[in-house]
Amino acid sequence: MNKKLVTLAVAAALVAPAAAMADATLYGKMHVALDYIDVENGYDGWDLNSYSSRLGVKGSEDLGNGLKAIYQIELDVPISNRTGTVFDADRGDSIRMRNSFVGLSSQWGTVLAGRHDTPFKISTGKLDLFGDTLADFANIVGFEDLRADSTIMYISPSFNGFQVAGAVIPTGGVTGRAYPQVVIDGFVFGNPAFPVLDVVNATGNPEADSINEGWSLGAIYNNGPLYASLAYESLSSEMMGAPGNNLEDYEKWRVGLGLLDWNGFTLSGVYENWSDYLGVPDADSDLWQIQAGYAFGNNMIKAAYGENDPDVSGVSIDAAKSWVVGFDHSFSKRTTAYVLYTDVDDDDGVLGGSYDAFSLGMIHSF
Repeated sequence: MNKKLVTLAVAAALVAPAAAMADATLYGKMHVALDYIDVENGYDGWDLNSYSSRLGVKGSEDLGNGLKAIYQIELDVPISNRTGTVFDADRGDSIRMRNSFVGLSSQWGTVLAGRHDTPFKISTGKLDLFGDTLADFANIVGFEDLRADSTIMYISPSFNGFQVAGAVIPTGGVTGRAYPQVVIDGFVFGNPAFPVLDVVNATGNPEADSINEGWSLGAIYNNGPLYASLAYESLSSEMMGAPGNNLEDYEKWRVGLGLLDWNGFTLSGVYENWSDYLGVPDADSDLWQIQAGYAFGNNMIKAAYGENDPDVSGVSIDAAKSWVVGFDHSFSKRTTAYVLYTDVDDDDGVLGGSYDAFSLGMIHSF
């Protein structure tokens, strides 16, 4: 069968019968990298990894009077097998949901409901030159980006480059990360560091009954090369654990500044502060990173340096420090190859331990 016909058949199967379609678009991104990771006093070796490879369908329907219904279904589709063996054939890792929602959009803004990145995460997405790679700033610095399992979000129109967004997260709407853990002075630390209590992962707290057990706010100014953002996020103590535990609300602030693609130069910085990490009293941290890049022709050289400096009552912890350098080559607007090297100095296990890594990757969007 003709390959174009096969593609059309797959698209039609995914987005429903033609009579029901309303401006539907099939899209995706394939991203694989050959990584070499050398963990201090631990594992070292090569692996082929998939980074946020995805397949999605999105679209809208004109409802009249400037109002549109919008929708999106997006799947994380691993195209390498990170957890299995060479005998696993084509099973690989599980397909997972990414941002998927339904909503309404008009000249007054957009309201959506479903699974989505919080405004806190969105606020600095454009400032990470190494985003969705081995050296994503969430990996090598520990910036905490959340995709809420259930969220109700409002996103304003852009007013001369200024835009705001706000979201509420009903009970049980936060998906965490799976972090490696180490023990320091009798405390169990993960990534990021801080005491992790069993109650953090407790479920069924009857006191967590509010529509805004978690909430997130973000403001962005993006006009020409100038970019600035301010964001705040709070997760309630009830969401953090079972009743009767001495937990606090977990609060985060984030500030981002950038000069993006100014005569080929990009310079950005992000600062984040945590108070009472995962509800644990007096478990705070300051995180920051600066990035710089220069684009010439179809190429870009780039670098970053950052720190994660915890402040936990009664525990002495040295800051985790990280740096990364990289080179990108764009074959086209949709296809890019890159190489990067990163080093993480983390003797106290803030990010799970010290390591250095090399990555050779390719990204194709469609």
